[in-house]
Amino acid sequence: KATVSVLYWKMLRSVLRRAVPVARRWHTEGQQGGDLEVVWVNHDGVKTVTKCKEGDNLLDVAHNNGLNIEGACDGVCACSTCHVIVEKEWYDQLPDASDEEEDMLDQAFELKPTSRLGCQIKMTPELSGITVNIPRYTRNLYVDGHVPHHH
Repeated sequence: KATVSVLYWKMLRSVLRRAVPVARRWHTEGQQGGDLEVVWVNHDGVKTVTKCKEGDNLLDVAHNNGLNIEGACDGVCACSTCHVIVEKEWYDQLPDASDEEEDMLDQAFELKPTSRLGCQIKMTPELSGITVNIPRYTRNLYVDGHVPHHH
C-alpha cells in the first residue's frame, strides 16, 4: 500500500506541475507588454528589447515576443531547452537556483557559471533591464529537431 501511495503522489505532483503553467499561459496568452524590460542577445550578438509584467517568467516573455527559445517541457523545469545565460551583474540579483533546476542545467549546451532556465526566472521590478544571452544550441532529450509551438 505504501508503494502505491508514493507512486500516486508522484504521479499527481507531475500532472499538477505540468497543468498549472499551461493554464497560466492560456490565461495570459497574448498579454504582451508591461512596464518591465528584458534585453535578449542572440548568438549573433543581435539585441532585442521586450516588455513584460511582474511575475512573468522569461520563457513566457520569449514566447510572447516570438523569440527563438524552445521550452519543450512547457516551463515545468523538466528539460534544459529554455537555457539562458544571464549577464553577471544581473545574475547576482536572482534567487538561487533550486536543486531541480541545477539538475536540468547539467544537461544544457554551452553551460556557463551564470546559466539559468528561463522558465525559472520570474520578473520583478528589480530585474527590469536584465540582459540574457540565448545560446546557439539546446539539447532536447525528448526529440531533437522537434520544436513545440506555444499554446
